[in-house]
Amino acid sequence: MSVHKRKRNGKTTWEYKYDAEGSTRGERRMNREYGFSTRQAAIDAENARRKTEEEKSERAAAGSPVVAALPKTLDSLLQEWFAQHVDVKLAPKTRQRYHEQAAMLDPALLKMALPDIRPMHLSREWNRLLASGGHHRKTKAPRPLSRKTVRNIAGVLSSAFKYALASDLVDKNPVLGSSPPVPRKPKGVGMTTSQVDTLIGAASGPWCMAMIMEMAVALGARRGEVLALRWSDLRNGRATISRSLSQTKEEGLIFKAVKGHEDDEQERTVGIPEETLVKLEEHRKRQNEFRQQFIETYRTDLDLVFCDPTGAPLRPDSISATVSALFKRLKIPRPKGGALHLLRHTLASQMLDAGVPLTAVSARLGHSSIRTTSEIYAHAIHGQDDAATKKWEEYQRLARLANPPVKAVQ
Repeated sequence: MSVHKRKRNGKTTWEYKYDAEGSTRGERRMNREYGFSTRQAAIDAENARRKTEEEKSERAAAGSPVVAALPKTLDSLLQEWFAQHVDVKLAPKTRQRYHEQAAMLDPALLKMALPDIRPMHLSREWNRLLASGGHHRKTKAPRPLSRKTVRNIAGVLSSAFKYALASDLVDKNPVLGSSPPVPRKPKGVGMTTSQVDTLIGAASGPWCMAMIMEMAVALGARRGEVLALRWSDLRNGRATISRSLSQTKEEGLIFKAVKGHEDDEQERTVGIPEETLVKLEEHRKRQNEFRQQFIETYRTDLDLVFCDPTGAPLRPDSISATVSALFKRLKIPRPKGGALHLLRHTLASQMLDAGVPLTAVSARLGHSSIRTTSEIYAHAIHGQDDAATKKWEEYQRLARLANPPVKAVQ
């Protein structure tokens, strides 16, 4: 502490000095406060200044995300993981899904201290979720969750604990010792050609609904991939699929890279059937009529193949709801899952039934591996195996007719 006596105009007062902000040893700058009647008054004022500065620093530290208290409960761990990883590094749709899945966890489990959580606690939670983890939209009454959903929730929690392990907050990941349910293998069952024709012929809703379904089954593309197509993506009878239209609560409608790929260099190009190309030309003529009608406000910059009359993107969830209602109205049976996605399954199943190689079908669908395709469409592949068996039997029969076996000499 630097306290000094000060004389001026025959009057004696006291002052104190302290380093100014930015002061260094090489270039020292001082602030000073003066006018105190006694030495003790100057000391008391300096002590009060220092205390105020310390409290200010403590408040700044308490509000700093860097030195804030570390997570101690499962709830605080999830909040930290979302803030530092999920919400800043993952795609909007993935972020939304992770938040929704974490919200299904039992509040009592979320309040538990991280070191106290054991695999048995989590196994109990998986069973609770399977029995009554969801709720009906209208009545809000509890309902069971699917094995796949519960498995996904376990995956989210496991990722959060991996983050905690890397941050030295826990010694092990308790999810790995728990017993999440094993989902039943998906089965990509398609529709018959007659059912597809009936569905497209009865299309209602947006003006381009029939063409959306036509392209979905012709390309075998996902919902967002079809809705994100631009006219510039269609060249020489082929469609380049490089992006997808996504709908989230947080960001609304956004275009993103295709599922399973990190950049546009991983895009895929697929052929468009001749019949579909003819229908596309008719579709474009109709779209040009809207373009002329809304000439001043039409979104020519988006260049979308499928859009509302003003050229703006269509909402994926609304399109799915329209197709689901169409299935219900026509009483066309379908397995559990997205109605529009069933058209994608239809193309894959029919191609495999027709003998198209698995590698070609997998590439057209944009699967990350052939294994994914083979697991989803195992039923169609088994059908190919039956046909192959019959062909082999026929080959054997003809071979024996051409070269009868020689009887062994007794």
